[in-house]
Amino acid sequence: MSADDWAIRTTDLRKLFDNTVAVKGLSLSVARGSVTALLGGNGAGKSTTMGMLLGLLEPTSGHIEIFGCDLLARRSDVARVVNFSSPYVDLPNRLTVRQNLAVYGMLYGVPDLTGRIAELAARLQIGDLLDRRHGTLSAGQRTRASLAKSLLNKPKLLLLDEPTASLDPDTADWVRTLLMTYKTEENATIFMASHNMFEVERMCDDVIVMKRGSVVAHGTPQDLLDRFERDNLEEVFLDIARN
Repeated sequence: MSADDWAIRTTDLRKLFDNTVAVKGLSLSVARGSVTALLGGNGAGKSTTMGMLLGLLEPTSGHIEIFGCDLLARRSDVARVVNFSSPYVDLPNRLTVRQNLAVYGMLYGVPDLTGRIAELAARLQIGDLLDRRHGTLSAGQRTRASLAKSLLNKPKLLLLDEPTASLDPDTADWVRTLLMTYKTEENATIFMASHNMFEVERMCDDVIVMKRGSVVAHGTPQDLLDRFERDNLEEVFLDIARN
């Protein structure tokens, strides 16, 4: 594959916090238009890796390219085509959902922002939440509001942390379908951290498994099932975590 085929490429990426090595020499490539999962137990380095890909954490060493752009050198260019959603990172609680979306939309320079908010409200079924303060929403409602924020600028790279956390099974299935439809419509790339192995098996083309800051397994869901001789990815995850 040529450089144009990759949405994310990292080379020998390292991150140290004082004397603790959180990520060790991480080199990975994520294909454009793919859905890729980043798996690992607590302390594996997933959150640190996500933080570096978002430009929120500066690597101790190594290199990150997003769509061929050096992230550290061209952060503002990259930011226009990337967005992020996590149920663990709250929007400002004192603002209404509409106000939050308006603020983030202005930061991203979204054209016809009023129309885009209305479009996302209908698509994510949050029209009745728009004028409620974010702090009054349930966990599931916050997840949907955060997803709306993440789609405001029609990102070509969508980074997701536990995209269906706090959602009931029916709503979670609906969100997964929405995300896959968005990926197809926009030819977007989705890179997500998840502990939901059913979700990973259903959605992902590629799976990267981290342990103690390093990649210890990488392949399609079926590749990993065959390699570890297991029936599902939850069993694979447990194998890796316990050995």
